[in-house]
Amino acid sequence: MPDDPQDPQDIAQRTIANYRGRADAFWAGTRDHDVSQNLTALLGAIEGPAPWTVLDFGCGPGRDLKALADLGHVAIGLDGTPEFAAMARDFSACSVWQQDFLVLDLPVGHFDGIFANASLFHVPTSELPRVLAELRTSLKANGVLFCSNPRGDDEEGWNGDRYGVFHSLAGWTRYVQAAGFALVDYYWRPTGVPAEQQNWLATVWRRVDSTAAVPV
Repeated sequence: MPDDPQDPQDIAQRTIANYRGRADAFWAGTRDHDVSQNLTALLGAIEGPAPWTVLDFGCGPGRDLKALADLGHVAIGLDGTPEFAAMARDFSACSVWQQDFLVLDLPVGHFDGIFANASLFHVPTSELPRVLAELRTSLKANGVLFCSNPRGDDEEGWNGDRYGVFHSLAGWTRYVQAAGFALVDYYWRPTGVPAEQQNWLATVWRRVDSTAAVPV
């Protein structure tokens, strides 16, 4: 994928437009995906008594948002695609905020955990430090951030009409540590297949006041 010189907000709007044009097909193709491993990774790392307040960052039509609510947590969705936000509200009966990933308005110190499943890879690296810092600020002390991104070698650019960054483990670790998180765990998905077929990198992070380098 070639590098793209466009303004980050143009990138965001073009990517959102792509999802808007295929919202129903996206929902039909993803509603039965099993990401229980990822939900367990997030919730297993959160400290303190449940129920917890969790932000589903990039909630899409609401599959995982509903799963979090069904587990008894206070689940709030966020998505930049109007159609997805409406679908998620209907499907989950949860509060859903329609916000562009690059123009966030999040409460400070509000969430016990953030579930960013297949969403943050749409953020251009030029904007990623700021977005990660805003997510960190919205977490409570020792709050947890879960991320799942397509694996790569730090390529960045267009894939059709959607922009994406295909992070390596080392590259992704540098960004998230610099934003004030410590690595808790990571793994590759899907399980049960050869390594070359594990196309998703899952990472779990904890908000800290200072971080030391974590070997990868």
